[in-house]
Amino acid sequence: KARIGHFAEAQILESLGVDMIDESEVLTPADEENHINKHDFKVPFVCGARDLGEALRRISEGAAMIRTKGEAGTGDVSQAVKHARTIGKQIKIAQAMDSTEIYNYAKELRVPVELLKKTAELGRLPVVNFAAGGLATPADVSLLMQLGVDGVFVGSGIFKSSNPPERAQAMAQAVTHYKDPAILSEISSGLGEAMFGTPAADIEPKKRLAGAPDERQQIWNATLGVK
Repeated sequence: KARIGHFAEAQILESLGVDMIDESEVLTPADEENHINKHDFKVPFVCGARDLGEALRRISEGAAMIRTKGEAGTGDVSQAVKHARTIGKQIKIAQAMDSTEIYNYAKELRVPVELLKKTAELGRLPVVNFAAGGLATPADVSLLMQLGVDGVFVGSGIFKSSNPPERAQAMAQAVTHYKDPAILSEISSGLGEAMFGTPAADIEPKKRLAGAPDERQQIWNATLGVK
């Protein structure tokens, strides 16, 4: 991961030979206005997006992969679903537009019109689109795959479960067999307890009431060595 806009961090990561850099909103942004110009790098970047405008802006900056911005560590898949449906719906809207309308839509989304036209012609994003945040079961994987994503990112959903090795294998298998309920039922059996998390809608109010630092602040403190 690199902080949003922190091209120096990205340069260091590239020099270390990483396979991909996640310009991540989970970390405290280094630049509140500008993302990294990913065309300056050879290593591919993945960036989060909640809608078509965000996705196409990141792609225009050179992102090789887009992921949804679901709330990680919650077991609440609703945000990933919302973002996947939003992007899909907006692509369908663009496909129904004539040349004049699509110029206006590009201005509304604040994206290059040629990139929006290409997306409308393809009927999908011009790069791979993964679902991330809150996926905790093989059924969650199937749900997002059937909504049109190309794959999934799963971290907490595996490592915060009671049986990480078996659940990791099941989640991977679910990507391949996402349209087969019988196989999904079989691979979902005997996995033990799924991760327990707080619904995304409850996180911020609880943090404000408790006065606890949010995840970004905790990561930032760790970056600075603050205890």
